[in-house]
Amino acid sequence: MTCDDLFRFGPTNIDVLTETYHLGFYCLYLSRWPGLATSQESGPTGRLAAYCIGKAEGSGREWRGHISAVTVAPEFRRLGIASSLCNYLERGSDKTFNGYFVDLFVRVSNLVAITMYRKMGYSVYRRVLSYYDGEEDAFDMRKSLSRDIGGLSVIPLKAPILSKDLMASR
Repeated sequence: MTCDDLFRFGPTNIDVLTETYHLGFYCLYLSRWPGLATSQESGPTGRLAAYCIGKAEGSGREWRGHISAVTVAPEFRRLGIASSLCNYLERGSDKTFNGYFVDLFVRVSNLVAITMYRKMGYSVYRRVLSYYDGEEDAFDMRKSLSRDIGGLSVIPLKAPILSKDLMASR
C-alpha cells in the first residue's frame, strides 16, 4: 500500500459495514506499520479493489497484530481477496513482529464477515458491548500465531467486556 492509495478509497469504502477513518489515521498506520498495510488493484483498470491495514501492539503475552480495517469493494467480494489480504497481515504479525496472535473487531450483525473469519481460523475471544458508536456490540476475534504455543491467547472469555473497559486496557 502507498500513500496514493489513500485517495482511491472512496468507492471501496461505500458500505454500511465498513468503518471509514480520517486521512491522518491511515497516514499514521502507513508510517508506523508499513509492513502491515496492503492493497489490491483490479487488474487492467488499476482501480483499488481492496485494502487491509493493521498494527502491532500490546505487551507481554498480549503482544499482537491487530487488523484495524479490511474492506473489499462490493463487485470484488467473494473472490478470496479479503482472506489473502488478512493472510499478508498475519504473516507480518508473525514473522516481522513476532506476535502471539492477531485480533480484530467485527460487528456481531456482520454474519458474512464472521463466517469468513471463522473459515480463516479466527474464533470469538469475547464480546465487546456497545463497541460501535455505543450502539452495536462487537466480537473480538483472535487467531493464534506460531509464538502462541498451545493457543493460550485465544481461549474464550466467559463474560463480555464494556467498550470503555476495553479502551482502558489497550
